[in-house]
Parts: sequence; structure tokens; C-alpha cells
Amino acid sequence: MSFWKEKTLAQLSAQEWESLCDGCGKCCLNKIIDDETDELYYTNAACKLLDAKACHCMHYEQRFNFVPSCTKVTVDNIAELTWLPDSCAYRRLYQGRDLPSWHPLLTGDKTKMHELGMSTRNKIVNENKVRYLEDHIVLWPLKDCD
Repeated sequence: MSFWKEKTLAQLSAQEWESLCDGCGKCCLNKIIDDETDELYYTNAACKLLDAKACHCMHYEQRFNFVPSCTKVTVDNIAELTWLPDSCAYRRLYQGRDLPSWHPLLTGDKTKMHELGMSTRNKIVNENKVRYLEDHIVLWPLKDCD
């Protein structure tokens, strides 16, 4: 059953909500906002908790203990999280769009997402090893999805 088509975001159970996350890791990338233009730039510098190969938080349930500034995506704040990538299922559904064809809920696993380069797999550096974020600006998180 395509629960995301049958329910609004507010009607989802906690398990359904969590399953919408494709596990791409893009939300865990450090971002820069230009003070003068308000333009958003993604970097390949990832949160210290992001596993570079598996593309998931190594301490998801306790992440706020390690990274107090981590943002929890909720139905109440989704509209404000304009930094979420266009490929993000939460953002797409909020905007009235469907899941991309490579989403794990449609394909059964993350293989297609990784093959299409839609995840952070093997593309990131740990933020603790970065001196200047500006030197790590990348375009691949903006890659078009269907």
C-alpha cells in the first residue's frame, strides 16, 4: 500500500514518517547561506555522525546528545526547512509531489538511489577534517531527480 498517497503527512504514524526518509544523507551535509544573496550552497562536509558508506546517522536515536544543533524534520517544521534538497521525500510530499522512482519505498532497497548518485555515498568528508567550508562547496546534492 502506498500510505504516502493515502494519508497526509500529519496522519502518518511515526514508523511511516521515518520510512519516508530515503537515507541519502544530504540533510546531514553542512550548508552555507550567502549573507548578501541568501543563496544556499551545499558542501561535501558532512556531520561527524554520518556514515560515509551506509549514508545514515551512526547514533540516530541519540543524535541530539552528540549534535544538539541537529534538526528533527517534523510535519510542523517542514515548510521552514527550505534547505532540504529537492529530492527529499518529506519536501516532495509537502509540495504535493510524489516520491522519486528510485526511492527505497518503491524499489525495495537503496541500490538504485546509490547507483544514480542521489546519495552521499563515498562523496563526503567529515566536518572535523574541514578547515574552510567554502572550499567544499559542491553541486551534486542539487542533482535533478524525477
